[in-house]
Amino acid sequence: MPLKTRTISSSLHDLTSIFTSPHHNLQTKPISSLKVAWRKDRKLDKAIENDKRYKICARVVKEVLNEPGQVIPLRYLEKRRERLRLNIRVRTFLNQNPSLFDVYYDRIKPKSQSVKFLRVSDRLKQFLEEERRIVKDNEPLIVSKLCKLLMMSKDKVLSAEKLVNVKREFGFPNDFLVNLVPRYSKYFRLIGCPDEGNAFLELVSWNPEFAKSVIERRAEEEPKLTGIQVRPNFHYKLPTGYFLKKEMREWVRDWLELDYISPYEDVSHLDQASPEMEKRSVGVFHELLSLSLLKRVPVPLLGKFGEEYRFSNAFSNVFTRHSGIFYISLKGGIKTAVLREAYEDDQLVDRDPLLEIKDKFGELLAEGWRERDEQLKLQREETDEDDMEMVAVRNDE
Repeated sequence: MPLKTRTISSSLHDLTSIFTSPHHNLQTKPISSLKVAWRKDRKLDKAIENDKRYKICARVVKEVLNEPGQVIPLRYLEKRRERLRLNIRVRTFLNQNPSLFDVYYDRIKPKSQSVKFLRVSDRLKQFLEEERRIVKDNEPLIVSKLCKLLMMSKDKVLSAEKLVNVKREFGFPNDFLVNLVPRYSKYFRLIGCPDEGNAFLELVSWNPEFAKSVIERRAEEEPKLTGIQVRPNFHYKLPTGYFLKKEMREWVRDWLELDYISPYEDVSHLDQASPEMEKRSVGVFHELLSLSLLKRVPVPLLGKFGEEYRFSNAFSNVFTRHSGIFYISLKGGIKTAVLREAYEDDQLVDRDPLLEIKDKFGELLAEGWRERDEQLKLQREETDEDDMEMVAVRNDE
């Protein structure tokens, strides 16, 4: 079938009714003066809220696993509730999530009294084995993600500490610096000592296959699916009932018509305040969120890489300025950048293979919750039976 070619304007059907003005105003005002009001998106907020219980459980499990012997006195964990953002007592947490830990008595010191300790349950140990298997099966994906993060950076070098800070967002295993990185010396070189906080991960070789963004790959796939050749560009779709002012509509329309700039290109020649640099910055954020497990990353974590990825000081304004591409959630008291196209209502459209770990952990939690519900149901039934017996005795009397 012969290939047809379409422009960006004709390919973005969602913008047909939005961008209608013939005027081009990219250069009339500085980018920093273009303001878009923030608006709550309840569906995307719900996607974050859905993970709240999972994240709390994951934090507590991580805390115990990091302890020597993976055991901890219950009262020690109780003292760390505020840091863990656990708003219920540890005993209540254990009752609500019975599949995670076993409670036993032991002494903190040889001659001290026995106190309650927590240790990893057999079911949690089985999950940890499954987690290791999933990570091993997806090791090529993890390596490609790590390479991509380095390839997008200015000097192809990133702080090891910063990478550790975002390991959960991208699905890197806890020991990726000391275990995975040394096995891939053709891609990585670790400089310095991670334990001393002054280590850096450097890219050794450039893989052209990794240097293709999600947007570029999507443009390559389009002719195979529809027979229509398209230019790489962002999928722009404003939420229902969301409107931009005329000046902003015109600016976004013209900005979308600019050539797409790959996040893997060298942009040292671009002016930081230019529309082209804005296009590149949006491309970097789009790629970073696409590489993340949940297609969303807390804004403070992204800000840690400002120098390496050439973000401006006011980089977070990009997310509200391009509300058809991103959403900023304020759930949990922290700003989180969300990639709109990755979600259908509050559900992820394309799931990262590493999310199987999250699914397995969710199954473990759900198993404990069912057991807890059944136990409470039995207790209620026993109480009802006792009450009925007492009433019967009184009637006989």
